[in-house]
Order: sequence, then C-alpha cells, then structure tokens
Amino acid sequence: MLRFALAITLVLASTLALAQSEAQKSFDKLKTLVGTWEGKTSQGQTTQVTFRLTAGGSALLSEIDHETMITMFHLDGDRLLMTHYCAAGNQPRMVGTLSPDGKTLTFDFLDATNLASSQAGHMIRVVFTLPDATHQVEEWTFLTDGKERTEVFNLQRKN
Repeated sequence: MLRFALAITLVLASTLALAQSEAQKSFDKLKTLVGTWEGKTSQGQTTQVTFRLTAGGSALLSEIDHETMITMFHLDGDRLLMTHYCAAGNQPRMVGTLSPDGKTLTFDFLDATNLASSQAGHMIRVVFTLPDATHQVEEWTFLTDGKERTEVFNLQRKN
C-alpha cells in the first residue's frame, strides 16, 4: 500500500511539474517579444506595440499605442495569465496556452473586473502567432452584445 501511495504521489508531482514547465515555456516564448514592433491593423492603420519586462522579470508589459491599451502577462503557478487594461474600461483576464509547434500563443477569457454584464463589450481572446524572430501577428477578439469582432495586427520588429 505504501508503494502504491508513493507511486501515485510521484505521478502527481510529475504532472504538476510538467504543467508548470508548459506555463514557463509559454512565458519564455512571450519574453522573446521584448522590444518595439510596428505594422498595420486590419483597418490599415499604422500601429506600434512595445513589450518590456518589469517587476524583476516576473511580468511582461505590452503597450499598444494607437489606443493606449496596456496588457500584463505573468505566471500564476501552473498557468500563464494576462490582464488586459482595455479602452472599454474593463480588465479581462485570460489564460494562455502554447501550441505544440511553439509558434502560437492563445489566450482565452477567464474573467474580468469592471465588466457590467456578459453582454458589455470586452476582449475574449488574443492569439499571438510568431512565425520568426522579426514578425508577429496579433489577433484581438472583442465581444459585445453576443457579436465577435477581430482586429489583426501584422507587425515587424523595429528593435
């Protein structure tokens, strides 16, 4: 019985370590975005996105200039979280996962602060596609009154 309990404990510990390493792997992938990126939105507007590490490297800050939106990314145990400080006045939180090929990070809605109702406009998904070190695509999906609208940023590294 003791051997069985020890085996179960080891399996659970290994599973937790794997989950934490996946979150860390995802965060490390995001950290490669540190710097300034320029490009166009799907509406043809020029935009600039800046990423920088803060809080002793435990958080990554993203700032989108054209609407002055801030997003913070950080680890929370075995998951990667983001909080988006939106121009809509609410703060959606999302959980991130890295694709098996390591080129796409998808963040899906978890909850939000200052969200008047589920029908009020808020971000529900963000997808970062990272084909190489000098290009990225950000797809931001906004939900309002049950309708989704996605804005796409095609970006190139400036520095």
